[in-house]
Amino acid sequence: MINAYHNAHIIDGTGQSFTGYLVVQDSRILDVGPGKLPEGMKADSVRDLSGLALLPGMIDCHVHLYSDGDANPAATRQEPAPLSALRAARNAMRTVQGGITTVRDCGSRDGVDFALRRAAQEKLCVAPRMLLCGCMICMTGGHGVGSGIEADGPEGVRKAARQMLKQGADHIKLVASGGILSQGTEIGAAQFTVEEMRAGVEEAHRAGKTACAHAHGATAIKNAIQAGVDSIEHGYLIDDEGIDMMVDRGTYLVATSIAVRNVVKHGVDAGIPEHSVRKASSAIDQHIQGFGKALAAGVKMAMGTDSGVPFTRHGRNLEELACLVEMGMSPMQAIMTATLHSAGLLQRENEIGSLEKGKLADFIVVRGDPLKDISVLSQQENIRSVFIGGESVYEQGV
Repeated sequence: MINAYHNAHIIDGTGQSFTGYLVVQDSRILDVGPGKLPEGMKADSVRDLSGLALLPGMIDCHVHLYSDGDANPAATRQEPAPLSALRAARNAMRTVQGGITTVRDCGSRDGVDFALRRAAQEKLCVAPRMLLCGCMICMTGGHGVGSGIEADGPEGVRKAARQMLKQGADHIKLVASGGILSQGTEIGAAQFTVEEMRAGVEEAHRAGKTACAHAHGATAIKNAIQAGVDSIEHGYLIDDEGIDMMVDRGTYLVATSIAVRNVVKHGVDAGIPEHSVRKASSAIDQHIQGFGKALAAGVKMAMGTDSGVPFTRHGRNLEELACLVEMGMSPMQAIMTATLHSAGLLQRENEIGSLEKGKLADFIVVRGDPLKDISVLSQQENIRSVFIGGESVYEQGV
């Protein structure tokens, strides 16, 4: 089956923008380019996208599909796993409708994420492509208790990582510092040691997978970089030395800016615990300044939202792009961060992340020009169509 799309404003994920066409054969891109459809192109269907933009499917490198984004998500951790699985399926559909075609889930519970991926593979539900970690791995009593695996010492972390890999994890998530949502931990305090995290990283890399670290405080960030993680999640309190280390080692930053902003914006009046609001408020200014420095220094960036934390809702993932632009990126840079650069972090850049011949046909059709106004991507009414592997998974109509 060959399907052609023409007269579209194409933003291809590589930094190019032009009026042109995209041709898909089955699940892959057969041809893409500026101008009119090539003469003699035989297609089973031809769709005119005049006045619309066509972009690669967006990638969110930090979500929690099992959690809704309620004011106090701790309650979700106590509900029966089958209920969390149904909730995750609904959130996966909302994510697709928001223009996201690939996610990296950074912490689930009780095998919910693995069950969801299997359900999507068996066509029981619609979901984005999913790269999973299972449960995050945290120290005893650390951030992540209640949903994560508690482990201590290098061998304890190594065993926990192997357990997640055995279940089918695509990456290992380690907790390097305290967190905003966990009562009794402070975001500036380091948790796992370098040696503990290195054991988990070694297991991930030995299996051909990646490893990331939840890390807020400057020391925790540097510990995680020394341990060899592929990405720092959040990094709100990063310092100049940490930035230099990330540049030297090619470590990605997944800033999740919308998450800390939403905690501060909605606050205790919306039901968010006071300790969470206090910690978020103490970090937000330093986060914005640190991000700007990291961007200027050339730190690799991937897009992540932490969807599932308070008031960071699934389906509104692309609100993060407006944050990236506010903090210094151009709209084109922000789009590339959410496409090709995120694919690079996931080690999938040869398959997804840009509209190039031979790649999987993950793409979205959008009303408006995101290069002029990046916020058009965060308004779901502007997401007209979503395709994963050439298959239409959401159609709002044009």
